[in-house]
Amino acid sequence: MKKKSIIGYIIGILLMMVGVMGGFYGRKKIVQEQIAEKVLRFHVLANSNSEEDQKLKLQVRDAIGGLLQEKMAQVENREECEKFITEWIPKIEQTAAAVIEENGYDYSVCARLEETDFPVKTYGAYTFPAGRYEALRVTIGEGAGENWWCVLYPNMCFENSMYEVVDERGEKALREVLDEKEYEAVLKEGNYQIRLRILDFFR
Repeated sequence: MKKKSIIGYIIGILLMMVGVMGGFYGRKKIVQEQIAEKVLRFHVLANSNSEEDQKLKLQVRDAIGGLLQEKMAQVENREECEKFITEWIPKIEQTAAAVIEENGYDYSVCARLEETDFPVKTYGAYTFPAGRYEALRVTIGEGAGENWWCVLYPNMCFENSMYEVVDERGEKALREVLDEKEYEAVLKEGNYQIRLRILDFFR
């Protein structure tokens, strides 16, 4: 085979790979945006990465979970969840502030609903793609430490006081919110991890 033919062949293969990868990322982005329209996430940012601040973050999380758990069980759709959370922002901040004060700190705390960038995150058997999602964001102090997050609607945070463990009720709620394609996209960590390994192979 002539040198020019070989170069042309290689270029053709590379262009085909670029097209395939571009199509993959395009489809992935579309699915992520569709999922983001149907879920509401929960994000807690610690003041710092010190052991004490990280422990405080989890205590604040638990207190907010105790405040919201019963009410979240009655929420029937995302719009209703947004309205409920918006109305309860002052109570959420008061609850978090009380925990912070009880532990001897004077950190500020801010709770709000806002668009937030999330990395790929796995909850049990479900992996949510990276992208922008609306979230209840609770920032403690400087908010410079490692954070914690889960899916607030449908309720995958507070069922049976468990975190990041999706029980049957959580699975059922997710099935009801997402269509079949979206549900399959988040079901099983391998859906995304296998693709990431393929991308790593070509890097």
